[in-house]
Amino acid sequence: MRLPGKLHLGALIVVLGTTAAGLAQSAKPEPTPTPAAPPIKLLLTSLVPDATIEIAGETSFASGPDGVWISSRTTGTAVRIDPKTNKPEKPVSIGNEPCQSLVFAFKSLWSPICAGGALRRVTPTDPDKPVTITTAVRGAGPLVAATGSIWMITDAAGSLVRIDPDTNAVVAEVTIANGATALAVSGDTLWVASKTKAMVSRVNGHTNVVEETVKVGASPLAVASGEGSIWVLNSDGSVSRIDPKTNKVIETIKTGAAGTTGTIAVGEGSVWLSTPGFPLSRIDPKTNRLAQQFTGPGGGVFLIAQKSIWLNATPTHVWRVDPKRVEATRK
Repeated sequence: MRLPGKLHLGALIVVLGTTAAGLAQSAKPEPTPTPAAPPIKLLLTSLVPDATIEIAGETSFASGPDGVWISSRTTGTAVRIDPKTNKPEKPVSIGNEPCQSLVFAFKSLWSPICAGGALRRVTPTDPDKPVTITTAVRGAGPLVAATGSIWMITDAAGSLVRIDPDTNAVVAEVTIANGATALAVSGDTLWVASKTKAMVSRVNGHTNVVEETVKVGASPLAVASGEGSIWVLNSDGSVSRIDPKTNKVIETIKTGAAGTTGTIAVGEGSVWLSTPGFPLSRIDPKTNRLAQQFTGPGGGVFLIAQKSIWLNATPTHVWRVDPKRVEATRK
């Protein structure tokens, strides 16, 4: 009676041993992750613009309800580009040396004036009656429209003013971080970048209160919102991605597009940035990696509007480029 038991146990051992050997043979090492493809790097001249528009001097862009506005610091004017014909219309006088940014809101063009430090409001349908706002404006900085108001950085020491478009009067002044250089809007929230403090301040557009500050990369130049995040272009060429739900930097993307000036924008499924020498770079927000980069002269100022990129390609010309054409360009 014992012998069959031993045979049974031995058979079991053999079976177990065979199974273990089979498992050992079938086990395979984990595959090595495939490294991400390097970004496509080309000359800007590889792109074929849909239109080339002659604009003299330093430019700023604004998106209007029926076109794109481009201002010229050299001529002190702004011109609307018809998106159907890509032709400029009659220029509208803004003032001496419009600078930094341009906004179309409340049926008007709003532009900081570098000569004298003021804010100029011009209604295109009645351009001969401009409004100049100087109260509490000590310097001409970037501006945006949000929560029924115009917001403008007016002091490098850290001042953000809120202007009521019904009265053209300053109705609030928010103390922000020293060295404020750029701002963007996300819903009812303003995000203000401070170059000297390497941080971004989150401002409630209803209460005028700084709710949070977020450390970012060195000397931030520009900030934009989109794809569920806040994107900050830093002077070392890195881009800090902030999650507005946690107010934390969740990714830092290196682009190599370092500079002292630059613009960042989100649109058409990508994050775009432009700095002198690197007129156009594209980040894929799904992978947080630099996908394409174009080098050459020009750059630093651009706009995403009318399903197009409007790029300051040369000192005298603005290009209109289809983002899909950019993505398709490989050589």
